[in-house]
Formats: sequence, structure tokens, C-alpha cells
Amino acid sequence: MSTQTARGGEARLARRLTRLYAGLALYGASSALLVRAGLGLEPWGVLHQGLAERTGLSIGAVSVVVGAVVLLLWIPIRQRPGLGTVSNVFAVGIAMDGTLALVPDAHGAAARVALAVAGIVLNGAATGLYISARFGPGPRDGLMTGLHRLTGRSVRLVRTAIEAAVVVTGFLLGGSLGAGTLLYALSIGPLAQFFLRVFALPEPDAGPRGAVGRTPGGAILPR
Repeated sequence: MSTQTARGGEARLARRLTRLYAGLALYGASSALLVRAGLGLEPWGVLHQGLAERTGLSIGAVSVVVGAVVLLLWIPIRQRPGLGTVSNVFAVGIAMDGTLALVPDAHGAAARVALAVAGIVLNGAATGLYISARFGPGPRDGLMTGLHRLTGRSVRLVRTAIEAAVVVTGFLLGGSLGAGTLLYALSIGPLAQFFLRVFALPEPDAGPRGAVGRTPGGAILPR
């Protein structure tokens, strides 16, 4: 291997790592903005908030614990974690708590809507960054694709079933549902797809826009 090729590989790895951790940090920050907006959270955020209300832990700490528990569920379904999977467990929750410490609650309808929209758009951008790095799916996404593989059910059906159970449980525990939850559900797919194209890294032997960005089973979200 030539020195130039080795340097090219190192530069590519550095770009991927930058995208991975920037995406995870941005994901946690965007989730925090949805909390501060107070208009409803994304499905797993509803569960995290509900558990935080019941346990007294910060929502970021709950996110870490839930991510670790979900990762343990990979063992019986024989999913293999990657660097992105393990990093996801810790980085998102830490970034979320850090952002919550810096950003105050929004007051007034206009400010709350603006914060919710910003959180959703940033969440889509974070998704594109994280997945384009290709270091493995997040623990929640891997659970979905693993169950898809084991059951033979469609990714859409498995994801819907998981997220419906998560939302209902979170709501019963005290998590918040609202217009922000609905807006997130309707817009995150198109936003994630858009940012996956924006941040796609070319394959080493492909053209400038290689086809990247999907986890096994076609899932697109990093949670």
C-alpha cells in the first residue's frame, strides 16, 4: 500500500469519526430542544421523559440506561454492535443533558414552535451525519432490524409496533405527547433521507455520490 493510499484511508476514517460524533452530539442536542419546546417528544423521548419523571434521574441519564438495556437485548437476537452502536449509548444522553443545562424553556407559542421545528430539523441532520459515518446502527434501531430478521415481518411493521409500545408506555409514565410528536413522525423520514444524500460519503471505488446511509433492513434512524 502506497503512502498516499494510506494517508487517504486515514483521512477518510477521520471524516467518518467526525461525522459519527458530530451526529451523535447533534442528535442529543436536538432531542433537548424538543424537551424545551414542550410540544411533545419523539417516541423514545416520550419513554425517556416518563422514566425520568418516575426515577428522578435526568432524561439524558435515562437515555443512557435505556440504550444499554436495549443493547443487551441484542444478545438473544444475535445482533453485532459497532463503534457507532456503543458510542450512541453514551454520547446522545450526555449531549442531551449538556444542552438542557444551557438552553432554557421556551415561553410563548412562537418560541415553542420555533424551538420544536429547529429540534426536528437538527434531528434529521444528525441522522444523516451519524448514519453516513457507517459505524453501525444505534441500539434501538438495531433492535428493530434484528426483530425484522428473526420474525420475517416488514421493517415498517416492526418499527411501528416497537414505537407504539414505547410511546404508550412513556405516556403512561408521564412523558409528553403533542403536536411536536406528530410533526416529528411526519417529517423525520423525509428529513433523514434528504440529509443522508447531503452527507453521503463516496465509496473508495465509487463515484462522488456512492449509495450509503442505510442500516441492515433499510432502517434510517439512529436511535
